[in-house]
Amino acid sequence: MPTIPRDDPRPPGNEPHKARQMAESFGVDAERYDRARPAYPQALVQRIIAAAPGPDLLDVGCGTGIEARQFLAAGCTVLGVEPDPRMAGHARRTGVEAEVATFEDWDDAGRTFDAVVAGQSWHWVDPVAGPAKAARVLRPGGLLAVFAHAYDPPPPIAEAFAAALRRVAPGSPFAAGPPKPAREIYRQMFATFADGIRQATGFGEPEHWRFDWEHHYTRDAWLDLLPTTGGLTRLPPDALAEVLAAVGAAVDAAGGGFTMSYTTLAVAAPLKP
Repeated sequence: MPTIPRDDPRPPGNEPHKARQMAESFGVDAERYDRARPAYPQALVQRIIAAAPGPDLLDVGCGTGIEARQFLAAGCTVLGVEPDPRMAGHARRTGVEAEVATFEDWDDAGRTFDAVVAGQSWHWVDPVAGPAKAARVLRPGGLLAVFAHAYDPPPPIAEAFAAALRRVAPGSPFAAGPPKPAREIYRQMFATFADGIRQATGFGEPEHWRFDWEHHYTRDAWLDLLPTTGGLTRLPPDALAEVLAAVGAAVDAAGGGFTMSYTTLAVAAPLKP
């Protein structure tokens, strides 16, 4: 698992789409989520737009609208589908049209799109039903593109987090620390996504894209982001405060901030004409 709690790609049974309590826990503080979560590289946004046959996008698991607003700013039309009404409500308040449903149960009402995108959310979608549903709502030549950030904070900060979580939530799958780097875990996850797309009818061969970038975090900015990640969204307030205090002390010891190296991974496949 990644070194910090995020949208855990590997709940029990390796079937994250069935972990609905986790999947729908991020709306506990939608405003913080929208403020603290990073946006996506503009190079990714532009590559998706260039590969799609037109500007009409469906954003699966749109959350608070982070990537949807990036596509809107680039001239696209975007409809979001989001199972958490708190997240969808925030997206609407920021100018994103959003409907409340899981993608599998969403009523497309005969609508079709030039691209189906999913940012940091495709692991919450059924690996069989999701690609099949995308194929049904895509126009000929339309693009399915799913993407997510992989990242590991500096070891002292990651270790402080894991130690604090072991104290307050010893049964958490995040408390033991990661068996391998986040990038390797996410590469494996995206290989699984590609396999699911191959099994769906009508798609061309999936392509793997990678975008590397950096972002500097102050102590306050990192502690703002942590409560929006999967391992902490359901912690009681006192336990959350203990974890944040421990991580904050580690960031202070590192000089009050650090630069995170991000890798944004994507899998994209066109629907055959």
